[in-house]
Amino acid sequence: MKVFRNLSRICLLSLCASGISLSAHAHEDVTFVSWTGPYMRAQMLGFVRPYEQMTGKSVAVEHYAGGLKEVRNQVESANVIWDVIDMTEADVLRGCAEGLLEPLTDINLPDGIDGVPASEDFVEGALNECGIGGIRWSSSFAYDTRVFGDDAPTTVADFFDVERFPGPRAARRDPSVLMEWALMADGVPLEDIYATLETDEGLERAFKMLDRIRSGLLWWAYENEPIRYLEDGLVTMSGIWTVSATDRIRQQNSPIAIVTDGAITEMDLYAVPKGTQNLEAAFEFIRYASSSDALAGQAMHQPIEPTRLSAYDLIPDEIKSGFVTGPNAKSGFTLASDARWWAENYVRISEKFEEWAMKAPRQGAIGGVR
Repeated sequence: MKVFRNLSRICLLSLCASGISLSAHAHEDVTFVSWTGPYMRAQMLGFVRPYEQMTGKSVAVEHYAGGLKEVRNQVESANVIWDVIDMTEADVLRGCAEGLLEPLTDINLPDGIDGVPASEDFVEGALNECGIGGIRWSSSFAYDTRVFGDDAPTTVADFFDVERFPGPRAARRDPSVLMEWALMADGVPLEDIYATLETDEGLERAFKMLDRIRSGLLWWAYENEPIRYLEDGLVTMSGIWTVSATDRIRQQNSPIAIVTDGAITEMDLYAVPKGTQNLEAAFEFIRYASSSDALAGQAMHQPIEPTRLSAYDLIPDEIKSGFVTGPNAKSGFTLASDARWWAENYVRISEKFEEWAMKAPRQGAIGGVR
């Protein structure tokens, strides 16, 4: 044991003599956790690799399945292995309320590329106690143009009209979006959607609409799955992340078309799990990832909207033309998801939704991986 201690001491002295700081080296790398698929690729090319080249640090990028379960497990076990997480706004609000996330109110964010202070450069809701804005995105539905020709679906109500537009549907196994769509299709005004979902009568009304698409319903989890389901003819319509379908149509000769009527818009924010050992490094990475250049860089590889207004000037018009929200978006029948409402009501709604989902005759993947 004495020999081992002496050897360890000699090794430590050698490292110090060579100018290497053990603590600095141990905390140099950052683990960034995000959604997989083309979205992660856009982040890798848009700002992760540029950050590594600029700083000389390495970023470990891991897959995140959404929700708070894994974050809660790490924090409660004092075994936090993630540093920065790309999370939905609703999950950030829930995680912050539960004490699972580090406060980010003291992080010193850079000004916009045009010199506008960060506090004025982010869209409303993109900065909160535990989250810093990344992107805005939306959920729409798409259909198979080979099935529906001249008489194609044009409204969210058509997604539930299986008589006029027959065939199986696909959807993400999550109550958000589907519940709002069901009430929209049943004629509930946008401003009354969440107040209606608050009531038992409103929930019953939503599930009654969902029953219309129960037969043949196929669940999807990953970003490209609904595209594959449509292209392979497994379903005739599917809920979809708008940017995924837009990107697919732009790059491939795909037989799918997007209907943005009733699109639900949301935000993703960067958050830090409580207890990370790399807090300063996490802050540094977020400062870069939420900068005008970084958010515009991500959009260059996937047409997804930044939460920073100054980033828009760095994005070509041909990419901005596909945005569903923001200053370049075309007006339409869209609803901004009420993240605070979902943060307060998700558990209650999801329990009832799962009861309904378990009755669906056709089972697919479970999850919310983007």
